[in-house]
Amino acid sequence: MSADMQPPIKSQRQSGTGLAGLLGSVISAGKDILARRRQAATEAPSGDLLTKCKQLLHHRGEASGLALASEVIADYQALDDANRALFFDALARDFDAPSEAIIAAAEQYKKAPTPAHLTSLAKAVEAPRVKLFRRMNMAPDATAVLVKMRGALLSLLPEHKELRQVDTDLKHQFVSWFNRGFLELRVIDWNSPAAVLERIIEYESVHAIQGWEDLRSRLRENRMCFAFFHPAMPDDPLVFVEVALTAGIPRAIAPLIAKTDEPAKESDLDTVVFYSISNCHPGLAGVSFGNFLIKQVVEEVGKRYPRAKRYVTLSPVPGFCKWLALQEEALGIDIHELRSLAKVEGSDTTDPRWEAAIALCAQYLVRERANNLALDPVARFHLGNGASLHAIHWAADLSDNGLQQSAGLMVNYLYDLDSIEENHDAYFDQGEVAISRAVGKLLN
Repeated sequence: MSADMQPPIKSQRQSGTGLAGLLGSVISAGKDILARRRQAATEAPSGDLLTKCKQLLHHRGEASGLALASEVIADYQALDDANRALFFDALARDFDAPSEAIIAAAEQYKKAPTPAHLTSLAKAVEAPRVKLFRRMNMAPDATAVLVKMRGALLSLLPEHKELRQVDTDLKHQFVSWFNRGFLELRVIDWNSPAAVLERIIEYESVHAIQGWEDLRSRLRENRMCFAFFHPAMPDDPLVFVEVALTAGIPRAIAPLIAKTDEPAKESDLDTVVFYSISNCHPGLAGVSFGNFLIKQVVEEVGKRYPRAKRYVTLSPVPGFCKWLALQEEALGIDIHELRSLAKVEGSDTTDPRWEAAIALCAQYLVRERANNLALDPVARFHLGNGASLHAIHWAADLSDNGLQQSAGLMVNYLYDLDSIEENHDAYFDQGEVAISRAVGKLLN
């Protein structure tokens, strides 16, 4: 790698060395307090994480509580997979809301529905683990640890349904902690901290970044990247979107990333393309950032490039082949042949099967539903944000992943700024999908 391809050497963003130093001194004092209490046996010494969690729930001192929260976080991070699963089991079993207290509070409220009794009922139904999560979050850098904790928890849910309520409680905290008002939109460029750039490479989940040279190419010459950050995780993006300015609407991803189809004049750049959106943390699944991100990026790009009036995506169709496999026999479609056709002949094929594949993809995106929302997760996201389904492209992503998940098909969703709110309401209220005439012809 040449010298100019090296990542910029830049220290990590500081969230405030003064505050960090203050917290450090408070924690140090708290550790001394805990040590004296344990020596005096007023608080039983224990290396057991669950015992420390129970102590943290009932702790009242600020300094010693902060020190104890730090111990709990450190002990959790030291767990192996087996003990982590046991810890989650304990959270579900030993830190649940006692049913007797809930019933008693409910009966009390039923007899006399006063505000005080309602408050008592609300306290009774909140599981102690919710308070535990809040107190754990007092420790420095605990928010990032709790996000990873939920990521580990989610991986266990398919085989451990009894942990669902633990997930629900933790997710509820995240919805509050990661409220849009706390998020900061930043432009990611080559001068961003090296730690941030490394994470962009690591987290890219749609079109893999092949090292520093590839990343630099995506951050210059009509290319941009925007990310949301949270104050508790200042150098760790939550979600980011890669943006390209193009002349016209792109039909394939490779020329877009490789920049092999760039216009000769900057004045020809009339389209803003969102070609990759990556959610960075599995533990934040279900906590919506992307819709805010798209709308704010539209505003930011509009200020920088007022000539660009058209906003589209070039999006994958991650669920298409999975859905097509269930219809394969009835439709007489061979997915392996479709993939080979796309890979070998590309967009120059005269084989009629490519037209059939595009028509089936239109049907999948528009008509296949789960809970009255689009079955495909990417379609569900963009249609829910008020975009319209504009075009479907054959042989648009010939990467191994693109062929595997969608037989190489990709989609343009159009963000018409005058129609976003109307499309959003029609989608959620009537289940209607806004489509272009070209897509309408495919469906007919």
